Amino acid sequence: MSQTLEANNDVQISDAGPCRKRVTIRIPAARVDAKLRESLDVWSNQAQLPGFRRGRVPAALVEKRFGEALRSEAKNQLVGSAFQAAVEKANLKIVGDPFSETLNNVELKAGQDLAFEIDVEVQPEFTLPSLDGIPVRKPVFEVPEAMVTDEIQKILINEGELESRDNPEAGDYLTGHGIMVGADGTEFYNIKGCVVQVPTADKGGKGMILGVMVDDFAKQFGTPKVGQTATIKTTGPENHEVEKLRGAKVTITFAVERIDRIIAGKVENLLKAFGMTDEQQLKDAVKSRLEQRVQIQQQSVMRQQLAAHLLKSTNIELPQRITAIQSARTLERRRMELMYRGVDAQKIEEHVAELRSASSEVAVRDLKMFFILSKAADDLNVTVDENEFNGRIAQIAMERGLRPEKLRAEIIQRNQAGVLFQQIREHKAMDAILAKAKVTEMPAEEFNKILADEAKSGPAV
Repeated sequence: MSQTLEANNDVQISDAGPCRKRVTIRIPAARVDAKLRESLDVWSNQAQLPGFRRGRVPAALVEKRFGEALRSEAKNQLVGSAFQAAVEKANLKIVGDPFSETLNNVELKAGQDLAFEIDVEVQPEFTLPSLDGIPVRKPVFEVPEAMVTDEIQKILINEGELESRDNPEAGDYLTGHGIMVGADGTEFYNIKGCVVQVPTADKGGKGMILGVMVDDFAKQFGTPKVGQTATIKTTGPENHEVEKLRGAKVTITFAVERIDRIIAGKVENLLKAFGMTDEQQLKDAVKSRLEQRVQIQQQSVMRQQLAAHLLKSTNIELPQRITAIQSARTLERRRMELMYRGVDAQKIEEHVAELRSASSEVAVRDLKMFFILSKAADDLNVTVDENEFNGRIAQIAMERGLRPEKLRAEIIQRNQAGVLFQQIREHKAMDAILAKAKVTEMPAEEFNKILADEAKSGPAV
Protein backbone atom coordinates (compact mmCIF):
# COMPACT_ATOMS: atom_id res chain seq x y z
CA MET A 1 0.00 0.00 0.00
CA SER A 2 1.72 3.20 -1.11
CA GLN A 3 1.95 6.23 1.15
CA THR A 4 0.73 8.31 -1.82
CA LEU A 5 -2.61 6.51 -1.82
CA GLU A 6 -2.96 6.76 1.95
CA ALA A 7 -2.13 10.46 1.79
CA ASN A 8 -5.35 10.97 -0.21
CA ASN A 9 -7.44 9.91 2.78
CA ASP A 10 -9.26 12.58 4.78
CA VAL A 11 -8.05 12.11 8.37
CA GLN A 12 -9.14 14.00 11.47
CA ILE A 13 -7.94 13.32 15.00
CA SER A 14 -9.85 14.72 17.95
CA ASP A 15 -9.95 14.32 21.73
CA ALA A 16 -12.48 11.75 22.92
CA GLY A 17 -11.68 12.18 26.60
CA PRO A 18 -8.64 11.88 28.84
CA CYS A 19 -6.11 9.41 27.37
CA ARG A 20 -8.34 8.81 24.34
CA LYS A 21 -8.26 10.00 20.75
CA ARG A 22 -10.86 9.55 18.03
CA VAL A 23 -9.43 8.91 14.57
CA THR A 24 -11.96 9.78 11.84
CA ILE A 25 -11.01 8.61 8.35
CA ARG A 26 -12.69 8.99 4.97
CA ILE A 27 -11.24 6.89 2.14
CA PRO A 28 -12.23 8.29 -1.29
CA ALA A 29 -14.48 6.28 -3.59
CA ALA A 30 -11.73 5.96 -6.19
CA ARG A 31 -9.53 4.11 -3.70
CA VAL A 32 -12.46 1.93 -2.61
CA ASP A 33 -13.19 0.95 -6.24
CA ALA A 34 -9.52 0.20 -6.89
CA LYS A 35 -9.36 -2.05 -3.84
CA LEU A 36 -12.55 -3.88 -4.82
CA ARG A 37 -11.15 -4.55 -8.30
CA GLU A 38 -7.89 -5.73 -6.79
CA SER A 39 -9.70 -8.07 -4.38
CA LEU A 40 -11.94 -9.40 -7.14
CA ASP A 41 -8.88 -10.21 -9.24
CA VAL A 42 -7.26 -12.07 -6.33
CA TRP A 43 -10.41 -14.07 -5.56
CA SER A 44 -10.96 -14.82 -9.26
CA ASN A 45 -7.45 -16.24 -9.55
CA GLN A 46 -7.98 -18.44 -6.49
CA ALA A 47 -11.62 -19.44 -6.92
CA GLN A 48 -12.46 -22.98 -7.95
CA LEU A 49 -16.10 -23.86 -8.68
CA PRO A 50 -17.70 -26.92 -10.30
CA GLY A 51 -17.45 -26.67 -14.10
CA PHE A 52 -14.55 -24.20 -14.04
CA ARG A 53 -10.80 -24.58 -13.73
CA ARG A 54 -9.01 -22.65 -10.99
CA GLY A 55 -8.57 -19.04 -12.11
CA ARG A 56 -11.14 -19.38 -14.92
CA VAL A 57 -14.30 -18.59 -12.95
CA PRO A 58 -16.07 -15.52 -14.45
CA ALA A 59 -15.73 -12.39 -12.32
CA ALA A 60 -19.51 -11.94 -12.14
CA LEU A 61 -19.92 -15.44 -10.71
CA VAL A 62 -17.11 -14.85 -8.20
CA GLU A 63 -18.83 -11.65 -7.10
CA LYS A 64 -22.18 -13.45 -6.74
CA ARG A 65 -20.72 -16.40 -4.81
CA PHE A 66 -18.08 -14.69 -2.69
CA GLY A 67 -19.09 -11.04 -2.77
CA GLU A 68 -19.77 -10.65 0.94
CA ALA A 69 -16.50 -12.27 2.03
CA LEU A 70 -14.60 -10.39 -0.67
CA ARG A 71 -15.94 -7.00 0.46
CA SER A 72 -15.32 -7.84 4.12
CA GLU A 73 -11.70 -8.69 3.39
CA ALA A 74 -11.24 -5.56 1.27
CA LYS A 75 -12.81 -3.41 3.99
CA ASN A 76 -10.52 -4.84 6.68
CA GLN A 77 -7.46 -4.21 4.53
CA LEU A 78 -8.50 -0.64 3.71
CA VAL A 79 -9.33 0.17 7.32
CA GLY A 80 -6.14 -1.41 8.67
CA SER A 81 -3.75 0.32 6.31
CA ALA A 82 -5.52 3.70 6.52
CA PHE A 83 -5.60 3.58 10.33
CA GLN A 84 -1.95 2.57 10.59
CA ALA A 85 -0.89 5.38 8.25
CA ALA A 86 -2.93 7.92 10.24
CA VAL A 87 -1.42 6.79 13.56
CA GLU A 88 2.13 6.95 12.21
CA LYS A 89 1.62 10.39 10.66
CA ALA A 90 0.12 11.79 13.89
CA ASN A 91 2.78 9.99 15.98
CA LEU A 92 0.14 8.70 18.40
CA LYS A 93 1.54 6.65 21.29
CA ILE A 94 -1.14 3.98 21.50
CA VAL A 95 -1.64 1.74 24.52
CA GLY A 96 -4.11 -1.12 24.35
CA ASP A 97 -6.15 -2.17 21.35
CA PRO A 98 -8.14 0.22 19.09
CA PHE A 99 -11.91 -0.07 19.35
CA SER A 100 -14.95 1.20 17.48
CA GLU A 101 -18.66 1.03 18.26
CA THR A 102 -19.73 1.68 14.66
CA LEU A 103 -17.15 0.07 12.39
CA ASN A 104 -18.98 -3.27 12.16
CA ASN A 105 -22.05 -1.48 10.78
CA VAL A 106 -20.10 0.32 8.05
CA GLU A 107 -20.50 -1.29 4.60
CA LEU A 108 -18.03 -1.15 1.74
CA LYS A 109 -19.84 -0.11 -1.45
CA ALA A 110 -18.54 0.54 -4.95
CA GLY A 111 -18.59 4.19 -5.96
CA GLN A 112 -18.89 5.44 -2.36
CA ASP A 113 -16.41 6.82 0.14
CA LEU A 114 -15.62 4.61 3.13
CA ALA A 115 -15.95 6.64 6.32
CA PHE A 116 -15.38 5.31 9.84
CA GLU A 117 -14.24 6.24 13.34
CA ILE A 118 -11.83 4.39 15.62
CA ASP A 119 -11.06 5.29 19.22
CA VAL A 120 -7.66 4.62 20.71
CA GLU A 121 -6.17 4.91 24.16
CA VAL A 122 -3.03 7.03 24.07
CA GLN A 123 -0.33 7.66 26.58
CA PRO A 124 -1.17 10.96 28.29
CA GLU A 125 1.24 13.88 28.25
CA PHE A 126 2.80 14.41 31.68
CA THR A 127 6.14 14.98 33.40
CA LEU A 128 7.75 12.36 35.57
CA PRO A 129 9.18 13.42 38.92
CA SER A 130 12.90 12.99 39.57
CA LEU A 131 13.82 9.32 39.61
CA ASP A 132 17.04 9.84 41.60
CA GLY A 133 17.43 9.20 45.32
CA ILE A 134 13.90 8.00 46.10
CA PRO A 135 13.91 6.68 49.73
CA VAL A 136 13.17 2.95 49.89
CA ARG A 137 13.21 0.51 52.82
CA LYS A 138 14.58 -2.97 52.14
CA PRO A 139 13.21 -5.58 54.57
CA VAL A 140 15.45 -8.56 55.20
CA PHE A 141 13.29 -11.69 55.27
CA GLU A 142 14.26 -15.16 56.47
CA VAL A 143 12.72 -18.57 55.76
CA PRO A 144 11.75 -20.20 59.10
CA GLU A 145 11.19 -23.93 59.49
CA ALA A 146 7.43 -23.38 59.89
CA MET A 147 7.24 -21.79 56.43
CA VAL A 148 8.96 -24.83 54.92
CA THR A 149 6.50 -27.15 56.69
CA ASP A 150 3.52 -25.13 55.44
CA GLU A 151 4.84 -25.16 51.89
CA ILE A 152 5.31 -28.94 51.94
CA GLN A 153 1.73 -29.28 53.15
CA LYS A 154 0.53 -27.17 50.20
CA ILE A 155 2.49 -29.37 47.82
CA LEU A 156 0.97 -32.48 49.40
CA ILE A 157 -2.52 -31.01 48.87
CA ASN A 158 -1.72 -30.11 45.25
CA GLU A 159 -0.43 -33.65 44.71
CA GLY A 160 -3.34 -35.17 46.62
CA GLU A 161 -6.41 -37.03 45.41
CA LEU A 162 -10.06 -36.12 45.19
CA GLU A 163 -12.44 -37.96 47.48
CA SER A 164 -16.08 -37.94 46.44
CA ARG A 165 -18.48 -36.68 49.11
CA ASP A 166 -22.24 -36.87 49.64
CA ASN A 167 -22.57 -33.86 51.93
CA PRO A 168 -20.36 -30.80 51.40
CA GLU A 169 -18.50 -29.19 54.27
CA ALA A 170 -16.28 -26.13 54.60
CA GLY A 171 -13.35 -26.30 52.17
CA ASP A 172 -14.96 -28.88 49.86
CA TYR A 173 -15.20 -28.25 46.12
CA LEU A 174 -18.47 -28.46 44.18
CA THR A 175 -18.48 -28.93 40.41
CA GLY A 176 -21.57 -28.01 38.44
CA HIS A 177 -23.42 -25.85 35.94
CA GLY A 178 -23.32 -22.12 36.71
CA ILE A 179 -25.55 -19.52 35.04
CA MET A 180 -25.52 -15.78 35.69
CA VAL A 181 -28.56 -13.78 34.52
CA GLY A 182 -29.38 -10.07 34.85
CA ALA A 183 -32.71 -8.65 36.03
CA ASP A 184 -33.70 -8.00 32.40
CA GLY A 185 -32.95 -11.59 31.36
CA THR A 186 -29.47 -10.91 29.95
CA GLU A 187 -27.35 -14.05 30.29
CA PHE A 188 -23.82 -13.06 31.25
CA TYR A 189 -22.37 -16.51 31.85
CA ASN A 190 -23.45 -20.08 31.20
CA ILE A 191 -20.62 -22.39 32.18
CA LYS A 192 -20.68 -26.15 32.59
CA GLY A 193 -18.06 -27.73 34.80
CA CYS A 194 -17.35 -24.62 36.88
CA VAL A 195 -16.05 -25.11 40.41
CA VAL A 196 -17.14 -23.48 43.68
CA GLN A 197 -15.54 -23.89 47.09
CA VAL A 198 -17.61 -23.94 50.27
CA PRO A 199 -16.03 -21.08 52.30
CA THR A 200 -13.77 -22.02 55.19
CA ALA A 201 -14.22 -20.34 58.58
CA ASP A 202 -11.43 -17.80 57.94
CA LYS A 203 -13.33 -16.39 54.93
CA GLY A 204 -16.03 -14.81 57.09
CA GLY A 205 -18.78 -16.15 54.85
CA LYS A 206 -17.37 -14.63 51.67
CA GLY A 207 -17.07 -16.79 48.58
CA MET A 208 -16.43 -16.64 44.86
CA ILE A 209 -18.67 -17.89 42.06
CA LEU A 210 -18.25 -17.27 38.32
CA GLY A 211 -15.44 -14.83 39.09
CA VAL A 212 -17.56 -12.65 41.39
CA MET A 213 -16.91 -12.26 45.12
CA VAL A 214 -20.10 -12.39 47.21
CA ASP A 215 -19.98 -11.13 50.82
CA ASP A 216 -22.77 -13.37 52.16
CA PHE A 217 -22.00 -16.29 49.87
CA ALA A 218 -22.04 -18.95 52.59
CA LYS A 219 -25.47 -17.84 53.80
CA GLN A 220 -27.04 -17.79 50.33
CA PHE A 221 -25.25 -20.83 48.91
CA GLY A 222 -25.66 -23.15 51.87
CA THR A 223 -24.47 -26.77 51.45
CA PRO A 224 -26.38 -28.19 48.46
CA LYS A 225 -26.06 -31.87 47.61
CA VAL A 226 -25.59 -33.46 44.19
CA GLY A 227 -28.67 -32.82 42.07
CA GLN A 228 -29.68 -29.73 44.02
CA THR A 229 -29.44 -26.13 42.80
CA ALA A 230 -28.23 -23.17 44.84
CA THR A 231 -29.29 -19.61 44.02
CA ILE A 232 -27.21 -16.50 44.67
CA LYS A 233 -28.39 -12.91 44.25
CA THR A 234 -25.76 -10.18 44.08
CA THR A 235 -24.67 -7.03 42.27
CA GLY A 236 -22.13 -6.95 39.45
CA PRO A 237 -18.69 -5.64 40.53
CA GLU A 238 -17.91 -2.00 39.83
CA ASN A 239 -14.84 -2.78 37.72
CA HIS A 240 -15.88 -5.96 35.91
CA GLU A 241 -14.49 -6.51 32.40
CA VAL A 242 -18.06 -6.92 31.11
CA GLU A 243 -19.29 -3.34 31.24
CA LYS A 244 -23.02 -4.21 31.23
CA LEU A 245 -22.49 -6.35 34.31
CA ARG A 246 -21.22 -3.43 36.41
CA GLY A 247 -23.74 -2.53 39.09
CA ALA A 248 -26.33 -4.86 37.56
CA LYS A 249 -28.58 -6.95 39.78
CA VAL A 250 -27.82 -10.57 38.90
CA THR A 251 -29.04 -14.01 39.86
CA ILE A 252 -26.65 -16.94 39.78
CA THR A 253 -27.87 -20.53 39.76
CA PHE A 254 -25.48 -23.39 40.40
CA ALA A 255 -26.62 -26.96 39.78
CA VAL A 256 -24.37 -29.33 41.74
CA GLU A 257 -23.06 -32.31 39.78
CA ARG A 258 -20.34 -33.58 42.11
CA ILE A 259 -18.75 -32.87 45.50
CA ASP A 260 -15.08 -33.49 46.24
CA ARG A 261 -12.64 -33.07 49.08
CA ILE A 262 -8.91 -32.91 48.47
CA ILE A 263 -7.07 -35.55 50.47
CA ALA A 264 -3.43 -34.57 50.92
CA GLY A 265 -0.84 -36.89 49.42
CA LYS A 266 1.74 -38.77 51.47
CA VAL A 267 5.33 -37.60 51.87
CA GLU A 268 6.74 -40.95 50.76
CA ASN A 269 4.79 -40.74 47.50
CA LEU A 270 6.03 -37.19 46.98
CA LEU A 271 9.64 -38.27 47.51
CA LYS A 272 9.20 -41.03 44.95
CA ALA A 273 7.56 -38.70 42.42
CA PHE A 274 10.37 -36.13 42.77
CA GLY A 275 13.13 -38.74 42.79
CA MET A 276 14.34 -37.83 46.29
CA THR A 277 15.88 -40.14 48.88
CA ASP A 278 14.61 -38.67 52.17
CA GLU A 279 12.44 -35.95 53.70
CA GLN A 280 15.43 -33.71 54.47
CA GLN A 281 16.25 -33.52 50.78
CA LEU A 282 12.66 -32.44 50.16
CA LYS A 283 12.90 -29.78 52.88
CA ASP A 284 16.15 -28.44 51.43
CA ALA A 285 14.64 -28.21 47.94
CA VAL A 286 11.52 -26.48 49.26
CA LYS A 287 13.58 -24.07 51.35
CA SER A 288 15.67 -23.18 48.30
CA ARG A 289 12.49 -22.43 46.34
CA LEU A 290 11.09 -20.35 49.20
CA GLU A 291 14.33 -18.36 49.47
CA GLN A 292 13.97 -17.47 45.80
CA ARG A 293 10.33 -16.55 46.41
CA VAL A 294 11.35 -14.39 49.38
CA GLN A 295 13.79 -12.51 47.15
CA ILE A 296 10.94 -11.88 44.70
CA GLN A 297 8.71 -10.69 47.56
CA GLN A 298 11.48 -8.43 48.85
CA GLN A 299 11.86 -6.92 45.40
CA SER A 300 8.07 -6.56 45.11
CA VAL A 301 7.87 -4.71 48.45
CA MET A 302 10.55 -2.27 47.29
CA ARG A 303 8.78 -1.76 43.97
CA GLN A 304 5.53 -1.06 45.82
CA GLN A 305 7.26 1.72 47.75
CA LEU A 306 8.53 3.21 44.48
CA ALA A 307 5.03 2.94 43.02
CA ALA A 308 3.53 4.81 46.01
CA HIS A 309 6.11 7.59 45.60
CA LEU A 310 5.56 7.89 41.86
CA LEU A 311 1.76 7.93 42.23
CA LYS A 312 1.96 10.67 44.84
CA SER A 313 4.46 12.77 42.88
CA THR A 314 2.97 12.56 39.36
CA ASN A 315 0.04 14.58 38.01
CA ILE A 316 -1.88 12.91 35.16
CA GLU A 317 -5.34 13.62 33.79
CA LEU A 318 -7.17 10.31 33.67
CA PRO A 319 -10.74 9.24 32.90
CA GLN A 320 -13.00 9.14 35.94
CA ARG A 321 -14.58 5.90 34.78
CA ILE A 322 -12.43 2.96 33.79
CA THR A 323 -13.51 1.27 30.56
CA ALA A 324 -14.05 -2.46 30.17
CA ILE A 325 -10.84 -2.72 28.13
CA GLN A 326 -8.83 -0.95 30.82
CA SER A 327 -10.37 -3.13 33.55
CA ALA A 328 -9.54 -6.31 31.66
CA ARG A 329 -5.96 -5.16 31.18
CA THR A 330 -5.57 -4.29 34.87
CA LEU A 331 -6.95 -7.65 35.98
CA GLU A 332 -4.62 -9.55 33.67
CA ARG A 333 -1.64 -7.53 34.91
CA ARG A 334 -2.56 -8.35 38.52
CA ARG A 335 -3.10 -12.01 37.69
CA MET A 336 0.32 -12.23 36.01
CA GLU A 337 2.00 -10.42 38.91
CA LEU A 338 0.56 -12.88 41.43
CA MET A 339 1.66 -15.81 39.27
CA TYR A 340 5.16 -14.32 39.28
CA ARG A 341 5.11 -14.08 43.11
CA GLY A 342 4.18 -17.75 43.42
CA VAL A 343 0.65 -17.27 44.78
CA ASP A 344 -1.63 -20.34 44.62
CA ALA A 345 -3.99 -20.46 41.63
CA GLN A 346 -7.11 -20.45 43.83
CA LYS A 347 -5.82 -17.43 45.79
CA ILE A 348 -5.09 -15.62 42.53
CA GLU A 349 -8.65 -15.99 41.29
CA GLU A 350 -10.01 -14.87 44.66
CA HIS A 351 -7.79 -11.79 44.54
CA VAL A 352 -8.93 -11.01 40.99
CA ALA A 353 -12.56 -11.36 42.09
CA GLU A 354 -11.89 -8.92 44.95
CA LEU A 355 -10.27 -6.51 42.52
CA ARG A 356 -13.37 -6.55 40.32
CA SER A 357 -15.29 -5.25 43.33
CA ALA A 358 -12.71 -2.60 44.22
CA SER A 359 -13.61 1.08 44.05
CA SER A 360 -13.08 3.16 40.92
CA GLU A 361 -10.37 5.00 42.84
CA VAL A 362 -8.31 1.81 43.00
CA ALA A 363 -8.87 1.10 39.30
CA VAL A 364 -7.85 4.65 38.31
CA ARG A 365 -4.74 4.35 40.46
CA ASP A 366 -3.73 1.15 38.65
CA LEU A 367 -4.26 2.83 35.28
CA LYS A 368 -2.16 5.79 36.42
CA MET A 369 0.64 3.45 37.43
CA PHE A 370 0.47 1.74 34.04
CA PHE A 371 1.06 5.05 32.27
CA ILE A 372 3.81 6.13 34.68
CA LEU A 373 5.81 2.93 34.21
CA SER A 374 5.26 2.95 30.46
CA LYS A 375 6.77 6.45 30.25
CA ALA A 376 9.56 5.61 32.68
CA ALA A 377 10.47 2.57 30.58
CA ASP A 378 10.56 4.78 27.47
CA ASP A 379 12.72 7.42 29.18
CA LEU A 380 15.11 4.77 30.54
CA ASN A 381 15.29 2.95 27.16
CA VAL A 382 14.11 -0.33 28.73
CA THR A 383 13.79 -3.23 26.30
CA VAL A 384 12.84 -6.89 26.68
CA ASP A 385 14.43 -9.69 24.66
CA GLU A 386 13.32 -13.24 23.94
CA ASN A 387 15.68 -14.76 26.53
CA GLU A 388 14.16 -12.61 29.29
CA PHE A 389 10.66 -13.58 28.15
CA ASN A 390 11.50 -17.30 28.18
CA GLY A 391 13.32 -16.94 31.51
CA ARG A 392 10.25 -15.41 33.16
CA ILE A 393 8.06 -18.21 31.79
CA ALA A 394 10.48 -20.80 33.22
CA GLN A 395 10.43 -19.04 36.59
CA ILE A 396 6.63 -18.92 36.80
CA ALA A 397 6.37 -22.49 35.51
CA MET A 398 8.61 -23.72 38.33
CA GLU A 399 6.39 -21.98 40.91
CA ARG A 400 3.27 -23.56 39.44
CA GLY A 401 4.79 -27.01 38.98
CA LEU A 402 4.36 -26.90 35.18
CA ARG A 403 6.65 -27.55 32.26
CA PRO A 404 7.76 -24.24 30.67
CA GLU A 405 6.47 -25.21 27.22
CA LYS A 406 3.02 -26.00 28.67
CA LEU A 407 2.84 -22.65 30.47
CA ARG A 408 4.02 -20.84 27.35
CA ALA A 409 1.22 -22.46 25.31
CA GLU A 410 -1.27 -21.53 28.04
CA ILE A 411 -0.11 -17.89 28.05
CA ILE A 412 -0.34 -17.63 24.28
CA GLN A 413 -3.77 -19.31 24.23
CA ARG A 414 -5.08 -16.78 26.80
CA ASN A 415 -3.53 -13.86 24.87
CA GLN A 416 -1.34 -13.03 27.88
CA ALA A 417 1.98 -12.77 26.05
CA GLY A 418 1.66 -8.99 25.83
CA VAL A 419 0.80 -8.81 29.53
CA LEU A 420 3.89 -10.83 30.45
CA PHE A 421 6.06 -8.70 28.17
CA GLN A 422 4.72 -5.54 29.83
CA GLN A 423 5.30 -7.03 33.31
CA ILE A 424 8.96 -7.73 32.55
CA ARG A 425 9.40 -4.22 31.09
CA GLU A 426 7.77 -2.61 34.14
CA HIS A 427 9.91 -4.65 36.54
CA LYS A 428 13.07 -3.69 34.65
CA ALA A 429 12.04 -0.02 34.74
CA MET A 430 11.39 -0.29 38.49
CA ASP A 431 14.74 -1.99 39.05
CA ALA A 432 16.52 0.73 37.05
CA ILE A 433 14.91 3.32 39.34
CA LEU A 434 15.80 1.22 42.41
CA ALA A 435 19.43 1.29 41.32
CA LYS A 436 19.28 5.09 41.82
CA ALA A 437 17.25 4.94 45.04
CA LYS A 438 18.38 5.63 48.59
CA VAL A 439 17.92 2.13 50.07
CA THR A 440 17.86 1.44 53.81
CA GLU A 441 18.10 -2.21 54.93
CA MET A 442 16.24 -3.31 58.05
CA PRO A 443 14.87 -6.49 59.69
CA ALA A 444 11.42 -7.52 58.49
CA GLU A 445 9.99 -7.01 62.02
CA GLU A 446 11.14 -3.38 62.07
CA PHE A 447 9.80 -2.85 58.55
CA ASN A 448 6.39 -4.26 59.48
CA LYS A 449 6.24 -2.07 62.61
CA ILE A 450 6.91 1.05 60.53
CA LEU A 451 4.15 0.04 58.11
CA ALA A 452 1.72 -0.50 61.00
CA ASP A 453 2.56 2.90 62.49
CA GLU A 454 2.09 4.61 59.12
CA ALA A 455 -1.25 2.87 58.65
CA LYS A 456 -2.47 4.24 62.00
CA SER A 457 -1.50 7.80 61.03
CA GLY A 458 -3.36 7.58 57.69
CA PRO A 459 -2.54 6.68 54.07
CA ALA A 460 0.60 8.14 52.57
CA VAL A 461 -0.86 8.51 49.12
